Amino acid sequence: MPRTTPLSGALLLALAALPAAAQQSASDAAAAPATSLDAVIVTGTRVSDRTVAESTAPIDIITPEALDATGTTELATALSRALPSLNFPRPAITDATDAIRPAQLRGLAPDQVLVLVNGKRRHTTSLINLNDSIGRGSSPVDLNAIPIAAIERVEVLRDGASAQYGSDAIAGVINVVLKGSGSGGGLSGRYGQYSAGDGEQYQLAGDAGFKLGENGALHLAAQAGHQDNTNRARPYLGPVTPTSNPPGRVLHRYGDPEVDDAAASYNAHWAPREGLEFYSFGTFSRRRAISNGYYRAPGNPNNIPAIYPDGFLPQIDNHSDDRAFVLGLRGRTAGGWNVDLSYNRGQNRLDFDVRHSLNRTLGAASPRSFHIGRLQTTQDVLNADVDRSFDVAWLPYPLTLAFGAEWRGERFAQSAGEPASYATGPEPGAPGAQVFPGFRPGDASDRDRNSHAFYADLEADVTDKLSLGLAGRYEQYSDFGETTSGKLSARYAFTDRVALRGTVSTGFRAPSLQQQFYQSTQTVIVLGDPTPYEIRTFAVDDPAAVALGAEPLKPEKSTNLGLGLVLQPVDALYVTVDAYQIDIDDRIILSENLRGPAVEDFLTERGYPSITGGRYFTNAVDTRTRGIDIVGSYRWELGGGALNLTAGYNHNKTTLERVAPNPAALEAVADRYDIVLNRIGRVERGRITQGAPRDKFFLGGTWTTGPWRLDATATRYGEFHTFNDDPSGARDQTFGAKWTLDLAASYALDGWSFTLGADNVLDEYPDEAIYANSESGQLPYSSYAPFGFNGAFAYAKVGYRW
Repeated sequence: MPRTTPLSGALLLALAALPAAAQQSASDAAAAPATSLDAVIVTGTRVSDRTVAESTAPIDIITPEALDATGTTELATALSRALPSLNFPRPAITDATDAIRPAQLRGLAPDQVLVLVNGKRRHTTSLINLNDSIGRGSSPVDLNAIPIAAIERVEVLRDGASAQYGSDAIAGVINVVLKGSGSGGGLSGRYGQYSAGDGEQYQLAGDAGFKLGENGALHLAAQAGHQDNTNRARPYLGPVTPTSNPPGRVLHRYGDPEVDDAAASYNAHWAPREGLEFYSFGTFSRRRAISNGYYRAPGNPNNIPAIYPDGFLPQIDNHSDDRAFVLGLRGRTAGGWNVDLSYNRGQNRLDFDVRHSLNRTLGAASPRSFHIGRLQTTQDVLNADVDRSFDVAWLPYPLTLAFGAEWRGERFAQSAGEPASYATGPEPGAPGAQVFPGFRPGDASDRDRNSHAFYADLEADVTDKLSLGLAGRYEQYSDFGETTSGKLSARYAFTDRVALRGTVSTGFRAPSLQQQFYQSTQTVIVLGDPTPYEIRTFAVDDPAAVALGAEPLKPEKSTNLGLGLVLQPVDALYVTVDAYQIDIDDRIILSENLRGPAVEDFLTERGYPSITGGRYFTNAVDTRTRGIDIVGSYRWELGGGALNLTAGYNHNKTTLERVAPNPAALEAVADRYDIVLNRIGRVERGRITQGAPRDKFFLGGTWTTGPWRLDATATRYGEFHTFNDDPSGARDQTFGAKWTLDLAASYALDGWSFTLGADNVLDEYPDEAIYANSESGQLPYSSYAPFGFNGAFAYAKVGYRW
């Protein structure tokens, strides 16, 4: 791979020269820092005028300026660069996970963070991440389905909040607030490319506000773009055999997928009279992503030379349709109660197609392209929320009481693919489409459940210095029963510049319908082992899974402790320091791939021929996560302009407190065949505890002077580890810490803005994988790398706002 960076090097020189050319007049208004302690928040509190500084729990405000300064078109990527506790790696050759990548908050699972839009629960994706990537086994929200052009701000609550919002809010809450003004807007265009010469990207985006009569507004936003694939694969370096890949040529494709995407949103409100307002908002997105499997050599037993004489690279063609719609009304009663009634519907549909492939058992008549099947999730939510502030004789300030109810219906549907995608024909070989066999009719299902919840919340400033909060929530699910959560929070201001805050809470996460009922067979390559395995993911109630030890899933239960300081040592300098501990019992994870000849025989006896392994979801571990977040911001008048500095640091460590022993049914299988089977092995243990960096630090600055704006952010990603199922640990690897540098310069003129920038301008790459883990040198980087492995990316943007 070329390591020279002519594109990023030229950009660095240009940026270095800009300050000398900048006008020296003072800026009328500097860009807001990424976190402002004076900003009013709506997440984590029912009080109408609570600010970040007054919050009893840590919360970050990410502004549109901060999102724009990251240089990316993906919301999840932008948040990972603005938040020290968010991890968003870029896995490759992981099937549909390439297209819908998961993000982690505080090192926990991607589905242990709750996502809201305008304070309303967002639906999850229908995808379940099954391959060797961070977030294995999760079905999180697709953050990148929300257009950045629509966002007014993002509020990130870094604290357990199940007592306030329900399931999933163990690690915290991400609340995306949409633009809602009835005027103004803008258009922008963006073009970029990696310094290696691939990954070309372009995007158009815009938003506009309109008045709806005298007392209403509608704000629209949309964006559309294209991304070419990147490739950091290398030639085959292993021994040449009749079945090996040919040497000297790059045959794999290892990097970002090819993506076409479009997204739109609206946010509307209208008040027919004072004290009554109707509102509605929604988002709609469509994404097509073409990701890659493993190259099949000409002599591979699953190739048909008459079809592919030079071998073939199968590709997965995913189409994701994501839509959400909320309709509600809010108002104030004659008695002073604030009432909010809403209906919320969200849906994600994911179609799987495979191209440049074949079904070996169908022989030369095999199709080259297949429809593999479809996954779909639907969520319907009804909410009634009520709150009011009361004057209480023994309190100097009003007491805020909030209570409400929620009904939620969830549905997961899995549809079969076309017959040729899963058929077993007369010829030898692995049945079904190569890279991803189709969903069989027996895999298809349509499952649903419902839940209802009731909550109550009290908040009050007990004295001039002490604020207290108490919340409780009861939920009952139709599939596994009931659960109760509680939260106690407090904040004490020693002075105007020093405050102590803390929270104690319990929480839960209900097992998703995907984790309970998804089932399919996939071709899996194990790290360091070139043998392809046909691994079946079993629903937990499948008789074969039960015979291997599967049990009905229970909800995860958590206990969160948080303690923090809010400091303002001098004017314009704000610092928050928050320590936390999160204990999770009965954590839901995907078991190891139980494989080998004995397992193959076992599955054949139960009606699954040609399957070489199996896995299922299980509540098999308890974990403890401890960490600290430090976030600071400082504004400095400098050089005829203003410099806003933001720094963030996160240290995070997860340990396994309990690993349940193998169930009796699995031990019976192991004894019968005289083999060793581990439901939870060293690979999954290592992924949970050391797969993500334990440390992350960034320092960012924005200098505005006259029409110029200069942005620079340096980020340090700590070391991470990968593990292999070899008990000797010989193929385990530690990847060292790395620094990246992002730079951008913007010039404003009469509503226009012109930006030139680069991410990872110094062209940093993660450490290379050892040979034993690189598929004979072909895949040189780990998919766990927290900043990816594409190198420097340069871009230009032009925008106009009115």
